Amino acid sequence: MSERNVTPPKLPFTIKPKLVLFALIVIAVFGVATTSVFIVDQTEQSVVLLLGEYNRTVGPGLQFKLPFGIESSHNVPTQVLQNASFGFRTATPGIQTRYDDRDYPEESIMLTGDLNIVDVEWIIQFRIDDPVKWLFEVQDQTKTIRDISQSVVNQLVGDRAILDVIGSERSNIELQALELKNDILNSYDLGVRVMQVRLQNIVPPVGRVQDAFEDVNRAVQDMNRLINEGREQYNREIPRTRGQAQRLVQEAGGYATERVNRARGDAARFEAVLGEYAAAPATTRTRLYIEMMEDLFMEDDGTLLIDRELDNFLPLLNLQGGSQ
Repeated sequence: MSERNVTPPKLPFTIKPKLVLFALIVIAVFGVATTSVFIVDQTEQSVVLLLGEYNRTVGPGLQFKLPFGIESSHNVPTQVLQNASFGFRTATPGIQTRYDDRDYPEESIMLTGDLNIVDVEWIIQFRIDDPVKWLFEVQDQTKTIRDISQSVVNQLVGDRAILDVIGSERSNIELQALELKNDILNSYDLGVRVMQVRLQNIVPPVGRVQDAFEDVNRAVQDMNRLINEGREQYNREIPRTRGQAQRLVQEAGGYATERVNRARGDAARFEAVLGEYAAAPATTRTRLYIEMMEDLFMEDDGTLLIDRELDNFLPLLNLQGGSQ
């Protein structure tokens, strides 16, 4: 009996149209869901582009756009205060900030107005006001901000002597830098506003020059300390002295009033006695004499009255002195 090789017949592969349609619908729904919904954070605004052209700006929350790249969204942190540091970098921000050990002399080394060299480290804080301008007016926004900031600070430092930069003009440089930077950024239509410029550290280059300026700084600090101590002592002593002077003036005024009143009383009493004396001279003279004697006797209990002949004294012999 011969063997036969029997193979099953191949069935034709068929795709059901309903299954294909269902798969396409699922893919389309998934694509629409993933490309038409986006979330904007509370600190952001989103710029929506329609076929690459600006269409609208939307705020925080769940937002929608046309799917499949017809509309695209770009979130911009408009409520975040951003920092840019010059001459140093922050490695780890936080409660205990750690700074990068590297130096950036190309940013911090400057020439002052009196041809000295100074090392200036500073920081700026800025906020995006207009997200549309921020995205489309300037190509490299961060570099533009840094270049403008560095140019302004270089100009202000170059207009002043090194002692002024280190000392008295520090706050003026910060205020003028803030104003000038905002003016330039507005002219660039960048959509950014600088909120603060803060000079962190201003020192001469490392070496003998820095040591000399540190001596000057210590002398200035000592001067300011002595001035403050003098003002403190002035504020403490002057009110006390003025109080003493006012008390003495008041005491003198009271004493003057007392003397005037006493003198007026004496004058009135003298005038009264003078009138009585004019009416009865002998009687008034006797009465005045008696009053005077009474006053004398009242003042001293040891007063004795003796007569001219010493008749009211008892003569005693000195019995202890021996024979005379």
